[in-house]
Amino acid sequence: MTKNIVLIGLMGSGKTTIGKKIAEKSNMKFIDTDELIVKKTKKSIKLIFAEDGELFFRDLESEVIEEISKQENIVISTGGGAVLREENLNNLKKNGVLFYLFATAEELFERIKDDTERPLINTESPIETLKIIQARREIFYNQADFKIITSEKTPDETADEIINFFV
Repeated sequence: MTKNIVLIGLMGSGKTTIGKKIAEKSNMKFIDTDELIVKKTKKSIKLIFAEDGELFFRDLESEVIEEISKQENIVISTGGGAVLREENLNNLKKNGVLFYLFATAEELFERIKDDTERPLINTESPIETLKIIQARREIFYNQADFKIITSEKTPDETADEIINFFV
């Protein structure tokens, strides 16, 4: 059985970008849980949050994670809040090695400030909001097998670092 590489972390930490690079370099399939939810509902995540609420989104996210966790030899990029449910962490760990991609709130904001599809940071003080979210989720993110600091590294360098841990 070949384990999955699972990327967790806050929005903007590089899960999708780095995940695609890992998949390419290691000849694995790449799956983004947020993309699967968008395909399934035919709605953007921002619209799901607005029309159906966060709880509905989290339920869909749990369904998708349960489904894909049964596969093997894939790179999984999760939504930033996927770790908030213990069932998601348990499902991802069953057949995966978890990597927590970390960056400071300031760095995350720099990476995502022009993305209008981020409902959780649509606030007056997005950096403060990111700091609060990061502090609340840290206990969940720290359940990963490895913490990878993405600061001052290119996505390629981070991908190589993860592949080296994984092999």
